[in-house]
Amino acid sequence: MTQNLTITAGRPYPMGATFDGEGVNFAVFSQNATRMTLCLFDRSGNEHLLIDLPENEGHIWHGYISGLRPGQQYGYRAHGPYRPDEGHRFNPHKLLLDPYAKQVAGHPIWDESLMGYDMSAMHKDLTFDTRNSANFMNRGVVVDPTFSWGDDRPPRTPMSETVFYEAHVKGLTALRPDIPNRGTYLALASDPILEHLNNLGVTAIELLPVHAFLNEQHLLDKGLTNYWGYMSMSFFAPEPRYMSHGQISEFQQMVARLHSAGIEVILDVVYNHTGEGNELGPTLSFRGLDNASYYRLQEHNPRYYVNDTGTGNTLNVDHPMVMRMIMDSLRYWVEVMHVDGFRFDLCSVLGRTSNGFDRNSPFFQAVRQDPVLATVKMIAEPWDIGPGGYQLGSYPPPWAEWNDKFRDQTRAFWRGDEGIAPKLARRVSGSAIRFDHDARHATSSVNFLTAHDGFTLKDLVSYNEKHNLANGEDNRDGHSHNHSDNMGHEGPSDKPEIIAARALRRRNMVATLMLSQGTPLILAGDELGNSQDGNNNVYCQDNPLGWVDWGTENKGDDPEFLAFCQRIIQFRKEHPILRQTRFLHSKSRLIDGVPDLFWRKSDGTPMSDEDWSNPGLHYVALEMRTASGTPEYAALEEAIIVVLNAGHGLNVALPATPKERQWVRHIDTARPYASPKPARRMTRVRANSVVVLVQEAQSRRY
Repeated sequence: MTQNLTITAGRPYPMGATFDGEGVNFAVFSQNATRMTLCLFDRSGNEHLLIDLPENEGHIWHGYISGLRPGQQYGYRAHGPYRPDEGHRFNPHKLLLDPYAKQVAGHPIWDESLMGYDMSAMHKDLTFDTRNSANFMNRGVVVDPTFSWGDDRPPRTPMSETVFYEAHVKGLTALRPDIPNRGTYLALASDPILEHLNNLGVTAIELLPVHAFLNEQHLLDKGLTNYWGYMSMSFFAPEPRYMSHGQISEFQQMVARLHSAGIEVILDVVYNHTGEGNELGPTLSFRGLDNASYYRLQEHNPRYYVNDTGTGNTLNVDHPMVMRMIMDSLRYWVEVMHVDGFRFDLCSVLGRTSNGFDRNSPFFQAVRQDPVLATVKMIAEPWDIGPGGYQLGSYPPPWAEWNDKFRDQTRAFWRGDEGIAPKLARRVSGSAIRFDHDARHATSSVNFLTAHDGFTLKDLVSYNEKHNLANGEDNRDGHSHNHSDNMGHEGPSDKPEIIAARALRRRNMVATLMLSQGTPLILAGDELGNSQDGNNNVYCQDNPLGWVDWGTENKGDDPEFLAFCQRIIQFRKEHPILRQTRFLHSKSRLIDGVPDLFWRKSDGTPMSDEDWSNPGLHYVALEMRTASGTPEYAALEEAIIVVLNAGHGLNVALPATPKERQWVRHIDTARPYASPKPARRMTRVRANSVVVLVQEAQSRRY
């Protein structure tokens, strides 16, 4: 780069730094800045050239520099008022990351110069700091995102056929010595991982945040780090720590490889807040570019932030340019990076207006009308800590939602809690009370037992209490109400009866997940018996405690349970009755006049209201058929009976079958290796077990 570079007007679109083959167009939004300086860095990392962007159109500052190439590192310095009491925190001494940067170089190095104020002053953020932060701040990198996709074809798997697998890019592969570049995007798409995912039967991998994110100083001071990544600093750039060679094409290559194996890629995205924290946080990007536009500030004292996220700040989605940034980001990841959908962290924040949560808020309307996003999966974490934040079931189509009631009530049922059976019945049949409105599908409920936040499945049956001391917060962090059960001993046990009981409990819970209406999600490593030693909040544990153990640490590697998971997922795939889009309401079907759902007592008679209200009821028995209203071309003759028994052994009377048909026992968690076998009219269901029977033609031989 030479010093005689000149800048011309350029264009206010597209946003960010855009290489056109001859030079780079720069465009950045700031409504309240009085001047915007572009900072270019040489190959040694020195701030080599500062150029003011010459044009401002609609509050978008822009300019064009010919001769610049991909690889050029850059940042901004925004000039304007420093009036925290009015919501403005401009400080041109602070280098700022472009919100639209498609690649970032490294991470900030914590130093007091990253703060816009004097940390030693009495009134802290009301003061003004003049130290240059450039030597400690990461930068944007100009890229050419063009990638040769070849014949890449996104699988576009219907929700009714989807099985989600939530995983961490690094955590899934870090303990696999047989994989090159462990802990990276390329490792995630290696042959051993693809083979494992295909053999397991999952159809979509849901990745914890891959947007470039911040390592908080308080974690680094304790020798820890931000592992999960819920502190986004760039909504367009892949997190660089997962790159092997520092190229965004590695992410694209990962997506292409997963697609070739028939696996969709879903991103966990964090558009509700950034890593800049509250008024005492660093000035890294949004705060310095235009604090009053990018963040929601308290109405009567804009020095302080609205904190509906619990992280110190909340993005101001009400601002049209912030909304545009989010929508541009989503479209970029679909069109340029070929991802197949998104899971939105604390999604209720994005739907909150001045009148509270609104399912018809501008954000939801923007998503619903967008032709690009109409082709991909949209999944909400339907809660936050703000007013009226818990909104399970309130989202409009085409959204699916994480169903925490399925998680909690399945755990409580198998733990033996009283009064849970009727609640579990609602969950198993698709949570219609929550989701059956606005022509939403039964697949709208994303059912899960465990996720990144909480116990693993093995720990769920091994610990009554959380054991989070390694996080350095005196065990105060993480959930305290886990509905877990250590089966008589806290932590690992060598007693055969406890080992067997825990294995059975895990089979029962994963069977419940796969036999329920809705869309199942499993946590990476649960199928292997992965443990986190009772830590239910490994957000800061970028080490073997937080990584998936494939058997190298003697905490994972459970081939028998893996085989059962493969079998129950395959059983779900083979039986469309278990994954319907229409809800089951015990309505008679036009094709045969038979109801689509029966709830029965063990003696075969229908359940009554009195039966359901019995707190000592510890089993649920249901018979499912294709839903009433199913078109004739999709109707099935088949019926399936599921008995979920968390109590003593039962003798279950099976209903009569039509002539030439029979009930066949396919699944029995108490006898996981048993082959399918025709059942007697009075069939035995052992204590604490799941039994599944399928009505089949007698001509089938076993």
